[in-house]
Amino acid sequence: MDVLIFQFINNFSLKFWPLDWLGIFFADYAPYFLVLLAIYFLFKEKSRVRRVYFFSLASLSVILSRGIITELIRFFYNRQRPFEVLPIQTLIGQDPGGSLPSGHAAAFFALFLTLYYFAKKNNWNLKPPWWSLGIISAMGIARIFIGVHWLTDILVGAAIGLLSAFVIKIILPEPKLLDSTTG
Repeated sequence: MDVLIFQFINNFSLKFWPLDWLGIFFADYAPYFLVLLAIYFLFKEKSRVRRVYFFSLASLSVILSRGIITELIRFFYNRQRPFEVLPIQTLIGQDPGGSLPSGHAAAFFALFLTLYYFAKKNNWNLKPPWWSLGIISAMGIARIFIGVHWLTDILVGAAIGLLSAFVIKIILPEPKLLDSTTG
């Protein structure tokens, strides 16, 4: 099933250069915009304590999902990338090695949930986190489109990222802020 879905999505590559450009953009460059969005949220917060909490929550979630869980899975299970198995041409450089889970999906789904928690807690507009979810989803599809991941790589990475952010949110206590009326 993974191969069929991969071939369906990847079959659109190398046929229409603007679509190829979009695929490369979402796969390789969109993550920078998501990091900028997180930095914007970080500096939008006026409370230094909340800023440190948000930074800690985001950082620990990404480190757990991408730096620890993803690498542990890849150490024990080295799944080949599509271009190593199928006769395809990728749209970006080929870096062989573990494709399951997607490190991009793990890191950025963790970042999404952190953005969502933070925006909801501060009663901010929830559109930016949902936009980021759309961008992250497009990024996952683009990584299939350009030939470097299978669908299950993206789905497992997403699950790891969301679960990591959820666990870190439970473990990391929220700071208790003093009310301005209490001193």
